Amino acid sequence: MSALSSLSFTKMHGLGNDFVLLDGFSQPIHLTQEMIRELAHRRLGVGCDQLLIVEKPSRDDADFFYRIYNSDGSEAGQCGNGARCFAVFVYTQGLTDKRHLRLQTTTSLIEAFIGDSGEVTVDMGQPLFEPEHVPFSGGLGAIVESLDLFGESVPITALSMGNPHAVQVVPNVAEAPVLTQGPFIETHVRFPQGVNAGFMQILDRKHIRIRVWERSAGETLACGTGACAAVVTGIRRGLLDHSVSVETNGGFLSVEWASEQAPVMMRGPAVMTFEGTWRPSAS
Repeated sequence: MSALSSLSFTKMHGLGNDFVLLDGFSQPIHLTQEMIRELAHRRLGVGCDQLLIVEKPSRDDADFFYRIYNSDGSEAGQCGNGARCFAVFVYTQGLTDKRHLRLQTTTSLIEAFIGDSGEVTVDMGQPLFEPEHVPFSGGLGAIVESLDLFGESVPITALSMGNPHAVQVVPNVAEAPVLTQGPFIETHVRFPQGVNAGFMQILDRKHIRIRVWERSAGETLACGTGACAAVVTGIRRGLLDHSVSVETNGGFLSVEWASEQAPVMMRGPAVMTFEGTWRPSAS
């Protein structure tokens, strides 16, 4: 793509976790990592936590390929809030008339259901706990494991929700060391692909508060896969019921995990904010 080419985009958010969406059916998209960083920049570009691109699937059982880029230009395998926005985008743009969609990502196949209220329920699939699937070097697959941080042993639960998470329980999420610990957990040597660092406060068996330092994005107002990872952690540790209201800094999500053999179901809003045309200066 030349430096003079422009792209039509839509800006959306799920509880303040914001996205730029590009329709890869109606326009050619050839973005370098530098261009993605420029697009995501909140002063020099449109600004977003992640870029989402609609592509044709490579599987017969999928409706769309759902490609995700972080604000630093790296590619991600999953994004829960993004999945809800993606489903609403393809439906409202007339790319499909289906309200039940199957979305292929680089790591999984997920299902999204657009409700009459405008909220979207996403079948996030089953969580993975095996250390090689997170991946988490030296992990034992235990529900709670120790992570050495600044010479201190921090208890975490490591799991994958299509992307890696390290969740810890804290007494007060408002005072949790998200900004100080988060960057070091994200790049910890035991997580060779990086990790999302989650901090969960349990209010009661049906309510939690979370903050998440997201891999390659920093702290965001909400993290869908982080909400799922936190609920799964609490259920496995015997601290939560199977249906939980998750409070983020951007609002509330509902997460349900019926059993170890069941997929994690997440429900929440997806809001379209504006549309426009973006012309990159990078080439």
